[in-house]
Amino acid sequence: MTPRHYTRTTPRRTDEALGQSEIFLEFQERLSRVAPVNRPVLLLGERGTGKELAAQRLHYLSNRWQGPLITLNCAALSSSLIESELFGYEKGAFTGAVQRRAGRFETADGGTLLLDEIGNIPLQVQEKILRVVEYNTFEPVGSSESIEVDVRIIAATNADLKALANKNMFKQDLLDRLSFEVLVVPPLRQRREDILLLANSFAVCMAVELGREQIPQFTNGAMRVLESYSWPGNIRELKNTVERAVYRSDSLKIAEIVLDPFRLPDEPATAGPAAAQSDARQRSPSTNGLAGKPLKEAVWELKVRMLENALAKAKFNQKKAARNLGLTYHQFRGLYRQYQMISAQRDETH
Repeated sequence: MTPRHYTRTTPRRTDEALGQSEIFLEFQERLSRVAPVNRPVLLLGERGTGKELAAQRLHYLSNRWQGPLITLNCAALSSSLIESELFGYEKGAFTGAVQRRAGRFETADGGTLLLDEIGNIPLQVQEKILRVVEYNTFEPVGSSESIEVDVRIIAATNADLKALANKNMFKQDLLDRLSFEVLVVPPLRQRREDILLLANSFAVCMAVELGREQIPQFTNGAMRVLESYSWPGNIRELKNTVERAVYRSDSLKIAEIVLDPFRLPDEPATAGPAAAQSDARQRSPSTNGLAGKPLKEAVWELKVRMLENALAKAKFNQKKAARNLGLTYHQFRGLYRQYQMISAQRDETH
């Protein structure tokens, strides 16, 4: 029998949804606001940012919370299987179809359907999904009878769907219908204030799982490494790194943070305090490289250097960083928002 690629989702541990940074709290506020609205939601974000966790929160804050939450990883299926997995099939519809089988939409009736990595769905299947979104009906493979369903769709992807639509690789009509609300899950590098909060939570959970009675603590050097790293794998990478550090440590003080588990034996074992100090020196607010630049650009770049250096010295405590810069908290927040906005725009263009 063809294996199923969808599951009824149960709530995951909430430690991955912790955060106190402004960008994280703003995201959660937008999510909570759209959750009760019975319309599709599109979740965008890099790998490891927690898109599935956000989808679960959307479901359980909605009026459908008692209904099923069904998840399909569209990237795990071949194009020939996606249609039958989504819409089901009748007995005899194709070789091997020995009995009727309900698909994703039918199973999710009365609840929520999460289409993860929706950019991988073929165009001909997108057409059928669009019909479900518009008319709440579909026909199983091998059947001419329509089935009516009541399903809310949440779509998630790290792909650029607008670019795919411009290349005729994703249906613009479907994109328009799915994007009633578009939520961008912020990457961890934009949530520096949350790194230690998340790391400590992961460390405690791992210690409990290992049966250890005392709570582990990170040394100052280890904390600097955690805060200074860019975390391209986001929360998933942070969690793996912290859990690895806890399990390898024979002491309550965790000093070694191995960022690359694939390193060769003769390479440095950790990006330790020396590396963090080197990063801090690179962030120091010098005027190197500013000569010859337009005044406006040079001034902004110097502001960025001073902002990053102040945040690093204050361990990303924004009120302390504001004091270090001689700014009011209100002035600092205005500068920081401008910095975040420009950084996000640069991330999108790369």
